Parts: sequence; structure tokens; C-alpha cells
Amino acid sequence: MSSTTIVGGGIGGFTVADELRRNGYTGEITIIDPLGVPYDRPPLSKDYLTNEKTRAEIEFRPAEWLEENSIVLKQATVERVEAQSKKLVLEGGEEVAYDNLVIATGGTARRGSAPGFDSDNVVVLRTTEDADKLRSLIGPGKKLGIIGAGLVGAEVASSARKLGADVVLIDPAPVSLVPAVGPELAQRLHDMHAENGVEFINAMTSSIEESDGRFHIGLDGHDAVTVDAVLLCIGIIPETVLAESAGLETDNGILVDEQQRTSNSSIWAVGDCARTRLEDGTLLRRHEHWDSAIQEAKTAAASIIDGPSPKLSASWFWSDRYGIHVEGTGDMTIPGETIIRNDAEGRPAVALRLDENGALVGAAAIEDSMAVRAARRIIDRGIAVDKDKLADASIPLKKLAR
Repeated sequence: MSSTTIVGGGIGGFTVADELRRNGYTGEITIIDPLGVPYDRPPLSKDYLTNEKTRAEIEFRPAEWLEENSIVLKQATVERVEAQSKKLVLEGGEEVAYDNLVIATGGTARRGSAPGFDSDNVVVLRTTEDADKLRSLIGPGKKLGIIGAGLVGAEVASSARKLGADVVLIDPAPVSLVPAVGPELAQRLHDMHAENGVEFINAMTSSIEESDGRFHIGLDGHDAVTVDAVLLCIGIIPETVLAESAGLETDNGILVDEQQRTSNSSIWAVGDCARTRLEDGTLLRRHEHWDSAIQEAKTAAASIIDGPSPKLSASWFWSDRYGIHVEGTGDMTIPGETIIRNDAEGRPAVALRLDENGALVGAAAIEDSMAVRAARRIIDRGIAVDKDKLADASIPLKKLAR
């Protein structure tokens, strides 16, 4: 009977294990992760950071569930993969044999190359330990400098304000998230920073210097800023070290086919570390979202048991800041036009992206999950929708998705 070993306990790795058991896989399943019981990462910038949820409350399932489903959890670090002999070598020398291997190691926080960015005192946010460290540094009377105003940076700005800290948010883009939600919604989200007491500086960070327990952030074309703590939110680098040790093909991620299988037929990769290469050689952009990792994990699990590939949905993400919920689906950057629906106060609330043929290809919404859910259904099913009806805010998108 075959065994499946999963390296990495994030949403991708955990979902592979869960899906295998759901679909009747009876072989041994082992998850190896140095962080212990797998937990959800999105709360790190929100509920966990603000102490509204504990470590136990963000775990996907308690340790007992793993035991009940005969999923072995090994808290360890994998040093390398010896693919020819199908074994993993752990830190310390222990060896673990596998039949099927899934690499779900995610990514490491991008540090950048500017002076001071690599200091251990400059915080990044990937683990509960990172969040604990950040929380200990901020609060009333403290000023936090956040470099990077994307999804995580904006969420932490909101959480830090809730914890009573002053916040300065720094980014070279004048308005963030335009590719994700379109310029109209992005501007509305951007304006929320000032409305909630967060200072925004549009500049490139050139250095971080430490002095007397404080940090001086050097900025191109702008006066330096002095803060009590610094958080770097400038993206991630896919973790490909294990893949390289196994001789797998990589290119800004571990290259996989549409079944998530790598260049080695016994090894799959899912999540932030994986990058799809189509049959014709086209390399797709890596997805770094929670939902994408789930869809990739379901595909990998189906491939491992030789089951039918699941039908995939348009990509989807969400974010929460300043008490506001944001969602998006599909692709807002495809050439075409955007239709905006306003809310009752006349503010842009729903953005719908049509391609040059008039087909819906992307959507984003502020405080309207139902609209995004309906838009996703329209995209998935290729439903033809009249442009005038899409623009008519009095017609629920749910009605157009039937």
C-alpha cells in the first residue's frame, strides 16, 4: 500500500491530506512541518494579531482529528530530498521514506536588498511567532512603520490601529491593489487609510537604520521617518530549496503540470511554491492566495489516487480592513472595460471586468460577497450577460447568474 508524505502544513499541504482521506485513500499519510499542528495564515494579520483568536482557534483541525484520521504529524525540518531512493533527510539526519511526495513549503518573506532590510529586528509576518513578536512591539504610544501597502500591509495597518499604535504606511505605488480590484475600488480602499488615522507615504524605501531602539526609514525623495518598529510586507519568495535538492525543474517556483505533478512523477507541489507550466510550455503566473492553494491541493490529491480532476473555479481572494470586507474573483487586468456599480451613498462598490468580447472575466466588491459569488458563477459557467443589465445596480448579480 502506498504512502504519501506532505512537506508543509499550510492550507495547501493540509488540504491534500484532508482530500485524500475524504476520497477513500487508505495509505499512510504524514505531514512534516517544523511549526507543528497546521494552522491558518490569514488571521495572522487580523484576529490573531489583535488577540481576538488564539493559536488553537486558528488551527485547521485539532491534533485529535489528525489522529482520528490516521494522519501522522511530524514536527521537524526537512533538509533535502533524495529522489532516486525516495527518501527525505531531516535536520539531524533522520530519514523518512515515501512513495508519493507533496511539497507544500510555501514561500519565505521577501527581504529586499536595501541596507537594514535583513536585520532580525525588522519584522516579517509568516508565522504565529512573527505575529507574537510584532504584537509585543506595538500598542498605545508606539509607532509602526509598514513597508508595503498590499493586502497584508493594509490589514496590519488596520490591526495596529485597533491595538492603539500610530501607523505610517509606505509604498512606491500611489494606490495599491489596482490590478486586483481595479482603480475605482482601489482608490476607495486607499482613502480608508487616512480616514482611520494611518499616514501614507508614496515613496521607495532606500534604507532602515537602527539607533537607540528606534528605526529610521530612509525614503527616496522624502524626509526620513522614525518609528518604534518596522514590518516588511514586500512579497514572498517561493521556497524551492527542497525541489532543487530533488533535481526538480524550477523557475520562480516549482514547475508543475495541470495535475500539480512536478518533473518527477512521484512528486507533486501545491500552493505558493508551485508554478504551472502548460502542455505547450507556457508558464502561468504563480498564485499566492488561500483559495488557489486549496484548488491546487484538491487537484494534486485527485492525481495521487488517479481520480477525476476537480472542476476548477475562477481565482478568489478576500481581505478585511477597518471593519470593511473586500472580495475579488477572476482577472481584473484582462484587456477590455470595467463596469462600476455604486452603493447607496454613491461610492464605487462593485467592479465588473469585461473582456473585449463582452464576457465577464473578473469582479471585485466592497461589502458585497454575494455579488462576487454570483460573478464567479457567471465566469465559471461562461454565462453571457447583457452589459446594460450588469451596469444596472437594481438588478442583483445573483439573478444574472441563473
